[in-house]
Amino acid sequence: MDASERRPAMADPAPPRATLRARDAFAITIGIVVGAGIFRTPSLVAGASSSEVMLLLAWVAGGALSIVGALCYAELATTYPQAGGDYAYLRRAFGPRMAFLFAWARMAVIQTGSIALLCFIVGDYLAQLFDLGAGASALVAAAAVIALSAINWVGTRQSAVVQTWLTITEIAGVLLIVVAGLAFAPTDIAPVPGSGGDSAIGLVLVFVLLTYGGWNEAVYITAEVRDARRWMPRVLLLSLIAIAALYVLVNLAYLRVLGLGGMAEHNAVAAEVMGRVFGPSGAALMSAIVVAAALTSANATLITGARSVYAVGRDFPALGVIGRWDARSGAPRAAILVQGVLALALVVLGAFARDGFEVAVEYTAPVFWLFFLLVGIALFVLRRRDPDRPRPFRVPLYPALPLLFCATSAYLLYASLAYTGRGALVGVVVLAIGGLLLLRLRPSSIRPEETSP
Repeated sequence: MDASERRPAMADPAPPRATLRARDAFAITIGIVVGAGIFRTPSLVAGASSSEVMLLLAWVAGGALSIVGALCYAELATTYPQAGGDYAYLRRAFGPRMAFLFAWARMAVIQTGSIALLCFIVGDYLAQLFDLGAGASALVAAAAVIALSAINWVGTRQSAVVQTWLTITEIAGVLLIVVAGLAFAPTDIAPVPGSGGDSAIGLVLVFVLLTYGGWNEAVYITAEVRDARRWMPRVLLLSLIAIAALYVLVNLAYLRVLGLGGMAEHNAVAAEVMGRVFGPSGAALMSAIVVAAALTSANATLITGARSVYAVGRDFPALGVIGRWDARSGAPRAAILVQGVLALALVVLGAFARDGFEVAVEYTAPVFWLFFLLVGIALFVLRRRDPDRPRPFRVPLYPALPLLFCATSAYLLYASLAYTGRGALVGVVVLAIGGLLLLRLRPSSIRPEETSP
């Protein structure tokens, strides 16, 4: 065994402290899920659905499947309430090398790519609202990355306050769409019926569950939530129930104004609804709502993404500089800076070559669902390997619900590969580069909290 592998892990000079309230975790979870996707994916879901009933059932099913996954995560989060979320569970179940691959995927593909994409949405819509001219979108996106990273660098409390107000603004905007479509739509609007063709179930689920994606990000702040063992199951479940209800209502509003065929024809379904109900001013208001939604998700992604970067820095001595927790700010400042620099680099590249929303899905989806599947398997591994550890929350109907979660993740992994192109291959290549890095990196030994109850 290499000497560096025998060396005990260094204790954190300033470990994470429980400074977040349950409502902060609730705001982060809702904020990261209810992002720009609900303004874009309903058009794609409508195009792959055979009827309005099919479309609505897909959104209900997506919420139910997400809740099953949340029950699995609730057990892991309350049993192992350490910083790092999925990273910590994969490390315990499969070792530090598999966990490093996951952290690499988040840092190089999933989180930084999401931050850059969301900030580009901010830039695109602000450039339209204020007629900033050609090239301004990338500059606004870069400014958004810098501003949000700075807020997170200042401190966890400050970023949580910003997140709470952004989430309130975002939810108010989505509710405005619901009210506009269901209560104020003109009576002479004629919704366009669907084509009545066959449903592409796999494709529908890919886009529906993509729109629900991000609920698991709450576990990355478990170590910072007060009384986490009590509150994290409630945060996960109540957040998803609220999100599922909101998604069904907003799709009912889309259908009321546009119909299934109209939804499939318009990529910007929310803007189309607001424009038909309120005229040109409605479209401008919609742009402001999308900006708020994108900023909300970007800020939440910055908060949770930095925690996994921090976690891998603790476990690999060569990356120790990003594994430091700043006691004064209550935040992993070095990890925040690294994540911000990577997101800025992607914004610069995106300014020259951007292929849009669907390419981003291709790039991230297969890698995302692969590690989701592995986390589901980790639940079984840790139940068997660590049977005497106190589990404040246990998945009901075990093993049926965890098996359903694993089966869903495996199917979505297959579907994301079956329905994507070269973007998926690029994501796999980036993951393989992380495997090559492991040839040079050596993990620390088991951390002290991994042997404590």
